[in-house]
Amino acid sequence: MFISDIIRAIFLLFFEMAPYLMLGLIFVAILNIFFNKDLIARQIGKNNFLSIIKASLFGVPLPLCSCGVVPSTIYLAKNGASKGSVISFLISTPQTGIDSIIATYGILGPIFAIFRPISAFLMGILGGTIVRAFDKKNVYNDSNNDKFRFDSKKSEQQQLNKSTFTSKLSTTLKYAFVEFIDDISTQFFIGLIIAGLISYVVPNNFFANTGVNSGILGMLLMILVGIPMYVCATASIPIALTLINIGFSPGVAFVFLVVGPATNAASLIILNKVLGKKTILIYLLTISILAIIFGYLLDAIFYLLGNPLITSIHTHYLNHVQFSLFQIVISSVFAMLLVASFYRKLKPKFVKTIKKDTDMNKYKVIIQGMSCNHCVMNVKNTIAKLDGVKNVEVVLAENAAYIEGNYNKEDLKKAIEDIGYKVT
Repeated sequence: MFISDIIRAIFLLFFEMAPYLMLGLIFVAILNIFFNKDLIARQIGKNNFLSIIKASLFGVPLPLCSCGVVPSTIYLAKNGASKGSVISFLISTPQTGIDSIIATYGILGPIFAIFRPISAFLMGILGGTIVRAFDKKNVYNDSNNDKFRFDSKKSEQQQLNKSTFTSKLSTTLKYAFVEFIDDISTQFFIGLIIAGLISYVVPNNFFANTGVNSGILGMLLMILVGIPMYVCATASIPIALTLINIGFSPGVAFVFLVVGPATNAASLIILNKVLGKKTILIYLLTISILAIIFGYLLDAIFYLLGNPLITSIHTHYLNHVQFSLFQIVISSVFAMLLVASFYRKLKPKFVKTIKKDTDMNKYKVIIQGMSCNHCVMNVKNTIAKLDGVKNVEVVLAENAAYIEGNYNKEDLKKAIEDIGYKVT
């Protein structure tokens, strides 16, 4: 009974979310065509308030989690973005994305779906402005910084522009339905399990009318749980829904939707090295305080509306067990995408061991800190730009790069560590 009830709760959530996530993946593919790091870096490269606004505006629709946003953030920093712009992008981007906005609408309703991106946009601007007030300098100010600025020969997007339409389409579809799925599949599955466990173990409305179901105590609890947790904007949705079902207010659930996706312990370690302790501390304090403020604002909105959507959420997810043929088909397709993702992650990695020879160094480098495909892409592009590198393959499952070429090992180590990772 215990297992079957949990599985039932997980399946109900999955079948509700899958159609919205599939639609979100289509928009992810479209965004991948028009948005790229070079475009964003050109727009936010100046050290002014407008760049902070642009950084937050670009960040809201991009489907990057708290881990995936790190390499993009470091790239922007190396291309001249100020700390204010970097923090603005870092706050707004992981909180939401086009995929999670659509899924939020389907699961939590229109108020959450509208409030979530707007608050992420405003938080990014406010956070970036606060950091800029304390430190107006760019992250990288050394004289050699020009080598990081828009290498036209190496630019990934420019190489993509030279390719055929078929190649562009293939690359875009691969990103949305393979690489992006790989980045969220584990977190999404864990989020469903957590939601299923909570919904079974904790009775509905258990926390209603308690001291922690709303207000500052509940919000501080969500901050304590959410800051070190690794959960993407999409995976946080079923957990937020379950929190509401067991009696927490929309504002408390919203705080989790902010701090859960926007921070995690692994990313903070990397960012601390790049941005410095002072900036990271300001970042954490800012996002925590703003999450609480906007959480109170959301509770006020629902109070003024008489909490009609929360009531409908309870009724809908307790009683709605009938699914249309369309939902079943789309959910089955999404399930196959998840299964394929787990297969790619769990299958043995038959990577040929590369040995050194006298003419050319060919060997494996262990790199700590990579946790998603964006990390892989960032590390691969960085290594490929080094003089003497002929070929490079980065294997996330092994935390390793296989490099062929005649290059300087110290330059390799410095280049990788400059983007926030560690060579061991």
